[in-house]
Amino acid sequence: MWDQEEGYEVYQLKTKENTNSVIEFLNSLEDERKRNDTMRIVEMIKEETGFEPIMWGTSIVGFGKYHYKYASGHEGDMPLVGLSPRKTAITLYLYDLERKQKLLGQLGKHKIGKACLYIKKLEDVNMEILKQLVVDSVEFLKNTYPST
Repeated sequence: MWDQEEGYEVYQLKTKENTNSVIEFLNSLEDERKRNDTMRIVEMIKEETGFEPIMWGTSIVGFGKYHYKYASGHEGDMPLVGLSPRKTAITLYLYDLERKQKLLGQLGKHKIGKACLYIKKLEDVNMEILKQLVVDSVEFLKNTYPST
């Protein structure tokens, strides 16, 4: 988007909170195992956080939200916890994972990225450890962005 007044391009987030139906999105998943696993994770996150699931963009289910602002001036809103059933794995968007090595070691079969936890099948992981990772991530973001 071009800012006429300032004369420069302004970055616009593509992943925004919207009113699309979470249930319709989940029911549209063709892979039955992935659909069932994702629904179980959605219920667990809702129970652990107290937040209702909301669609962000076309393929991310988010819970709660926080507002961030970087030193560069870039700012926006993102879900406190998010997940997306991608082609190769269910992706959970969690934070502070690099400091959670002990918990991750007890989780079971998974992969991680900077703020992503990838799970192929829910039966491969310890649900209690997954719950703790979700709760820890929410607490980390609430402490990092106290206005949340």
